Amino acid sequence: MNKTKIQWTDAVWNPVVGCSKLSPGCANCYAEVMANRLAANPATSKRYAGTVRKGRWTGQVNTVEDVLDEPRHWTKPRMVFVNSMSDLFHESVPLGFILIVYDIMLGCLQHTFQILTKRPKRALEFYRYWEGLPIHAHGLYPPKNIWLGVSVENQKTADERIPILLQIDAAVRFLSCEPLLGPIDLHPNSYNKSLTGLHWIIAGGESGSHARPMHPAWARALRDQCQAAGVPFFFKSFGEWLPDNQVSEHDPRHWPRFSRARFGTLDIDGRWSPDVYPAKFPVEQQECLYRIGKKNAGDLLDGKTWHEFPVGSRGA
Repeated sequence: MNKTKIQWTDAVWNPVVGCSKLSPGCANCYAEVMANRLAANPATSKRYAGTVRKGRWTGQVNTVEDVLDEPRHWTKPRMVFVNSMSDLFHESVPLGFILIVYDIMLGCLQHTFQILTKRPKRALEFYRYWEGLPIHAHGLYPPKNIWLGVSVENQKTADERIPILLQIDAAVRFLSCEPLLGPIDLHPNSYNKSLTGLHWIIAGGESGSHARPMHPAWARALRDQCQAAGVPFFFKSFGEWLPDNQVSEHDPRHWPRFSRARFGTLDIDGRWSPDVYPAKFPVEQQECLYRIGKKNAGDLLDGKTWHEFPVGSRGA
């Protein structure tokens, strides 16, 4: 089994590898970093050939036929994150190959497959094609074991991607708000008045060597919206940065030799970055964060672990 450290799933399955960047959330892509290592490994270099160059995605996407049968050999039921190293709905992936992936998932009803995309328009195109196939005459649509989600990192990407996700008939529709780079209101009148149609929200800060800090108010706001609407909320982690009030003043990590970021007058570099942090915070929302590493920062939000799953799933 392809085990993973991602807290909200059990395994990863990558029938597609390679990608291209779309929005600010892609800037420090973990998969791009990992792909560089895998492309240099003789055991996996063939799969990743051409997908990265000089440390960056090239935009080339490779289908990996020799892993297609993996889920069929996993006897124990599990949650499976589909394409942690790509986007199944990338414009370079043929619809015919996506159909093969879906056919395999339909043949493995013991597993729950979690598909996450930044390209909901392509996903909608596929689903409209898929809905017309004879398989759906047998009552398998929408299949209960296939969840579909979109990645959103700020209000702009939420407004662009969520309305399209809501047009797709999926058993579970979910959001991954990671890295969370700004506040997100999930109740704009333009598409969603009460979180109707969304069944699960994941949120978290960014990790990695160039991680950007996440204001804790952004995560709290998502949690509060989910609680008000009865939608399960999963807080993955703070990433590399922890709010000042969660770092003990007696802890040596607290002192200035560690990087600090203040949301208020300055960002991490002493400058505001309009594309990432669009507005300065009012005084009452100013926050100082310390970079202490993902492991040390942990996953407590207001002193509690929030690892909720959709009702009826194995995670729940």
